[in-house]
Amino acid sequence: MSGLSLLAALKAFDATARAGSMTAAARVLAIQQPTVSSHIQRLEVDFGVELFHRRGRRLELTSFGRTLLNYTRRTFSGEEDAHALLAAAKNQYVGRLVIHAIGPHNVLPVLKLFTEQFPLVKVAVGVGDSRTITEKIFDYQGDVGVVLNHVAHPDLFGAAYRTQRLVIFGNTQHSLAQRATLKLRDLQGQRFVIREEGSTTRRVFEQELKERGVEVQVALEMGSRESVREAVAEGLGLGVVAETAYRPDPRLVKLTISDTSMATQVHFICRKERHQAPLISTFLGLAHSVSQKIA
Repeated sequence: MSGLSLLAALKAFDATARAGSMTAAARVLAIQQPTVSSHIQRLEVDFGVELFHRRGRRLELTSFGRTLLNYTRRTFSGEEDAHALLAAAKNQYVGRLVIHAIGPHNVLPVLKLFTEQFPLVKVAVGVGDSRTITEKIFDYQGDVGVVLNHVAHPDLFGAAYRTQRLVIFGNTQHSLAQRATLKLRDLQGQRFVIREEGSTTRRVFEQELKERGVEVQVALEMGSRESVREAVAEGLGLGVVAETAYRPDPRLVKLTISDTSMATQVHFICRKERHQAPLISTFLGLAHSVSQKIA
């Protein structure tokens, strides 16, 4: 396979792996679907590899395919960033920015500024937990991540955004709801509705309890903050959430815990080699300006 044909085949593979189907990849690349199929088939035949598992119309990357995608993303994300730079110089910023965030409350102020200044940029926002978001940024499945308690890694660029205190809250009829102030030990034995394993908020909360020798009951595990709030409102237990994510509700009350300073740190992250890409760099710059105002 010649250099140019190999490059075209790798582009077809990369687009298919990201889009999830050859039809979608063909739309992204502006070519016919049979051409995409031919490119991928030739890669597999010429090099004796299997890139995808075929599950009916659905494609799943093989282990080798995932490894190859890591290399093609490095190659073609650089090409995309170069194109974005040239487009920015010509058109005062156009393109697409993909953001993955732990929730809307931290990213929305930055998005407001960004979209006001660069209305031609298409922005897509996904929501998940910090671990999943970090994996997506690693795998070039997004441009910027908004995570909690970012762990330093040589391939990632991270910028601190804000510290957010954790709050305990409960139904207004809960036995602790009328107490003006509480100690952490007052939570001993209480039932909690809590996020699933992998939640940074849960990890920080449980670490504080462990260090202070306080044991609580995990009554329910829920997959989202909204689910936790509704379960707590129904009286199924107490909840814990970042103060920035807490929303006032006549059914709920925040509990004042006087002897703890549990908190998480919000970071904006991206691949280190991409943090100077025009759209990413601009977005991170706006995040920094917002963080200075709320510090």
